[in-house]
Amino acid sequence: MSAVAATVGAEVVTVAEVDARERALRAGGGGHALPRPGTSEARQLRRWLTQLLIAERVVAAVPADGACLPTEDDLLPDAVARMEVGSIAAATLATSHARAVYATVTAEVVVPAEAVADYYVRNPKRFAVATAGPGGWQASAPAPTFDEVRDTIHAHLLAAARRRTYRRWLDARCATLATPAPGYEHPGDPRQPDNTHRH
Repeated sequence: MSAVAATVGAEVVTVAEVDARERALRAGGGGHALPRPGTSEARQLRRWLTQLLIAERVVAAVPADGACLPTEDDLLPDAVARMEVGSIAAATLATSHARAVYATVTAEVVVPAEAVADYYVRNPKRFAVATAGPGGWQASAPAPTFDEVRDTIHAHLLAAARRRTYRRWLDARCATLATPAPGYEHPGDPRQPDNTHRH
């Protein structure tokens, strides 16, 4: 058996799996932008890939109902949503099973009416629809009424709350179930030697 990069409960993530995932990533269209093998940054990439393999194992072990699944674009409509949920959690959502787990884990998330009203007070023009002005300039739009945007704000806040819930759930499950081997720690672990802050 290949050397162990991490254990996830009774399962093993092997170094060979990390190697294979790195090779696939380097063979992809963005491979030229990845750090050179053997560098500190490349070791951090391998740590990130290990965390992704751990997260995939954690999610795969959870039974979930596949009915009425959201699409990946529904859950992660833009770059802000991807940053909110984090790169590892976002990557897991590429599979339909993970999206079913997401739906299960976040099913009980609610947003109180007061939070929707408060958001509107703080951001009255957030969902205003700008109109095209002369010369292609965007004309400032008046703030919509609360009644006009209540449902939109609720959907916006609910989606963000669900992403936070999934990320926290996944982080907690990974922390509980996974034990990375030396050299495959979390990239942000301050105890590993490549976690340095440089400018």
